[in-house]
Amino acid sequence: MATARKGRELFTILETSADTESSTACDGQDSPLNLSADVKWFEIPYRKPDSDEEDDRVREEEEGDEGEGENGFTSTAAAVAAAAAEPADAASFIAGGGCNIILVTGSNGLKHDEEEHAEDCYYSTSTNCSDATSYDSDIDFSDLEEEEERRSFFCYEDDSDVDCTSPDFWGEPDQVISIEPFSAVSGPQHSLGDDADTRDYFRILFPDSLFEHMVEQTNKYALYRQRRSGKSDPHWHPTDVREMKAYVGLNILMGINQLPDTGMYWASDIFIGNAGFKKTMTARRFEKLTQYLQLCDRESEPVRGERGYDGLFKVRPLLDVVENTMWDAYMPNRCLTVDRCAIVMRGRFSPTQYMPSKPLRKGLTVWMLCDSRSGYCHRAKIYVGKPGGGDEATSSLGYRVVTSLVRGLEGQYHHLFMDSFFTSVPLLQRLLRDGIYACGPTHPGRRGYPEVLRPRNVGKLCPGEFYQCQHGNLVATVTWDVKVVSCLSTNSAPGIVGISPGREQQDEDGEGESDGMESPGMSFGVPRPLPLLLYQENMRGVDLCDQLRECYQVGRPCKKWWRYFLWFYVNLCIVNAYIILRESRGGAPPAGYHGKQFTQRHFRVRLAQQLIGDYQGARGMERAARKRHADSPIEYGHRLERMSERSRRCRNCTNKGLRHESVFGCKICNVHLCRGGCFSEFHK
Repeated sequence: MATARKGRELFTILETSADTESSTACDGQDSPLNLSADVKWFEIPYRKPDSDEEDDRVREEEEGDEGEGENGFTSTAAAVAAAAAEPADAASFIAGGGCNIILVTGSNGLKHDEEEHAEDCYYSTSTNCSDATSYDSDIDFSDLEEEEERRSFFCYEDDSDVDCTSPDFWGEPDQVISIEPFSAVSGPQHSLGDDADTRDYFRILFPDSLFEHMVEQTNKYALYRQRRSGKSDPHWHPTDVREMKAYVGLNILMGINQLPDTGMYWASDIFIGNAGFKKTMTARRFEKLTQYLQLCDRESEPVRGERGYDGLFKVRPLLDVVENTMWDAYMPNRCLTVDRCAIVMRGRFSPTQYMPSKPLRKGLTVWMLCDSRSGYCHRAKIYVGKPGGGDEATSSLGYRVVTSLVRGLEGQYHHLFMDSFFTSVPLLQRLLRDGIYACGPTHPGRRGYPEVLRPRNVGKLCPGEFYQCQHGNLVATVTWDVKVVSCLSTNSAPGIVGISPGREQQDEDGEGESDGMESPGMSFGVPRPLPLLLYQENMRGVDLCDQLRECYQVGRPCKKWWRYFLWFYVNLCIVNAYIILRESRGGAPPAGYHGKQFTQRHFRVRLAQQLIGDYQGARGMERAARKRHADSPIEYGHRLERMSERSRRCRNCTNKGLRHESVFGCKICNVHLCRGGCFSEFHK
C-alpha cells in the first residue's frame, strides 16, 4: 500500500490479501537468515497502487480511521493479538483482509508448500544459525544520541559507480535480493589432542616466545633505568621465563581473589594474606617486576615527529603476535559483530575518550570484530586518535575501522552486524562488492539515506508501522521501536515482519495478565521488520566477549597507559582460549579435571596454577629449607646468636600478633627471635 503523507509518496509494505495467503507464512525451519525459531515471520509483498484514484481512496480510508486511533493504524495490534490467540482461524482472518500486518507467534503458525514458497521467496538461500530467544524491545540504540558529536568523524568517500545521493538511486521495495550461501571453513583450528590442558590452549594465543621477549626487554629496561639514574638497584636481579610466567599467573589470580591493595596479598594476617602468593615470591620482588616490566626496547623508541614514529610502539611487539594468533586459531563463522569496547584507565593517554552515554564514561577505545554466537574476538584495533591531514578519506573513521577489521573475509559471504556509529550507505555498498553482507541501524541524516524516509517526511509512526526503500540488495527501513529507528541492510528482503514472545507481564496484584491473549502471563512484542529482527538476534558478539572479560580482570591499575593494553590482551587471550577449549571439547572439561562443572573461573584458576607450577622465589626456598631442617636446626647451622646492636621485632612473636623486640636471632634465616622458646618454635 503506497501511502502519501504531506504530498510525498512513501514506500510501505504493510498490506496483504487472500491472493498472498499461501506464500506468507513460513515455519521455523525455513525462517529468514539468523532468525530465531521462536519468531514467526511472514512475507508481505509490496503492491503498487494502480492509479491515482487508488491513492485518493487510501487517503480517505486513513482519514476515516483517525477516530479509532492515531494515524489510522489501530488494526495492527488487534490483528497481531487475534492472529496469535486464534491460530486455527488465522487463514479465514487473512482471507477477510481485516489487518495490515499478518503475524502469527507460536507453534501453530500457517504452513505453505515448500515448492510454492521457493518461487515467491525473496531469498535465494535461507538458513538459521541462531539459537537464542528474542525478547521484547531489547535493542540498544543509545549510539544514535551521540551522533551529533560524532558527525565530524564521518565524511565517506564515494567508491560506488552509482551516486547514492542521486534522486533516482532509491526505488520501490519490490525487487528480489540474492544472498549467496556461506561455505567457508569456520571454528577452532588447532592440532591439540584430547589430553590437552588449559595451558596448551592458552599457548595457542599467547605463545612462549612472548614470555621470552618480555623477560629480555624487562632485564634490558632495568639496566637502562639504572644507567639513567646513575644508581644500582640492590633489590633487583635479572628475571627468567619461569618467574615471568609465575608473575602473570599471580596477576590472573588477583582478578579472581580481588583485594583493594596489592600488598594485602602478602599480609601477615591469616584472614587476609594469601599463602600461595607468599610461597611463590615476595611482595618486594613482585613490585620490582611490576616496576621494570617492559615489552619494547626503550632505547630505540622514536620520538614524536621522527620518521617511523608509532603511537603504540610500547605494545607493538605484543600486537604483532597476538593479532595473528587470534586470527589463525579460530576461523570466523558466518555471523560477525563489529562494536567497540572501553577500557577504564587512570593514567594519561591522549586518545582517551569521553562517552557520556556509556556506563564507562572515560576510557580507552578498542574496536572489536567478534563472533555473534560464541563471542570469540577475531580482531581488535586500538583507537589512537584522528589521523592528521585534510583528506576526506582520512576522516571517515567508521568506514576505515570496519574495512580494516574485515580484511581477509572478502568473497566468503559473511554477515556483519554493527551499530549506528558505523552503518552508512557507502560502507554497505563497499562491503557488498567485497562479498560481505551487513545490517545495522543508522542516522537518518547520513549521506545517501533516502530523503523520503527521514523523520520530517515520514511523520508520526505507530508501533509496528514501517516504511522501506530499496536499491538492489540495499534496503532502507524506518520504523517505530520504542523510538523512531532508521536501518540499512543488504541481507534482508523487504516485506518481511515478525514478532517474538514478550516477557511475562504482572499486574498490580502480582498476577499475570494475558493482554487479550488466551495464554495467561504471556505478552507479545512490537512487530518489527526483518532487518531489526536480525540485528537484535546477532548484534551481541562483542557484548558476550565483554561479559566474559569483565568478570575477572587481570593486572592492577597504574599510571602507565600501555599496561592497560597489555593486560587487556592477556585477558582477551584467556577468554578466547576458554572459548576454543569449550567448542573443541563440546563443553567437556580437560583431562585430569574431576569437578562437576568447568566454568571460566575454573579455567582461569587452572591456567594460573599451571603458569606458576612449582616455582618458588628466594623467600619461598628459604621457608622450604627451614621446613626440611625443622627437626634439628642446630645440625644445619641454625643457632641463636646476636644479630645486631639494635633490637628489632621478633618474627615469631609478630606471627602470633605480639610485639617483642630482641637483638638475638638466626643468621641463617635472617630473622630476629626472642631468647627462650621463640627460636625452637619458629624453626618448627
